[in-house]
Amino acid sequence: MNNSSQPLPSFFSRISIAIGAFFRALSDAEYAARLTRIDDAPQPAAAPVAPPAPAPAPTPTPVTLRVATPDAALQLLSLFQREARLIDFTQENLSAYSDADIGAAARVVHEGCAKVLKEHFAIQPIRSEAEGSRVELPEGFDAAAVRLTGNVVGKAPFHGTLSHRGWRSAEVRLPKLTEAHDASILAPAEVEL
Repeated sequence: MNNSSQPLPSFFSRISIAIGAFFRALSDAEYAARLTRIDDAPQPAAAPVAPPAPAPAPTPTPVTLRVATPDAALQLLSLFQREARLIDFTQENLSAYSDADIGAAARVVHEGCAKVLKEHFAIQPIRSEAEGSRVELPEGFDAAAVRLTGNVVGKAPFHGTLSHRGWRSAEVRLPKLTEAHDASILAPAEVEL
């Protein structure tokens, strides 16, 4: 639940925030350390809610957090750089370029990123219905795969309009790396002789 008066960021805003945080964490060790401290900080305990019936409240299942190693993320970033020049594009100051020039560059980045995703992932929609369709979410639906938005009250079954089909990776095919591979080198410097 959002306790502040600001609305929660949209899906696309969160993508922008995540990409920005990802690149900043790669280039700024202090920022990455602050993110780690935020992620490791104990969360405030929820206030206990008295059950409506005399039955005891269910004990929550403890959540085990996994520590993600950066190698796979760095490898993927390296693939995006090699095929789409994504890092070059995001590091460039675009204020000196026209919208047409930026659009042409974005087309190259888009095509390269799409190539990487097609070669290294099997990406499938979570929901098969067309966006804009009316859907029913039965009791016990997968809350990790479907996020409820809007006026969420009551309990399932829920009826609503599908605003985004969602995506899931059915397969990941990243190249295998040697032990000596330095994943932090996203693109080697180039020297023309």
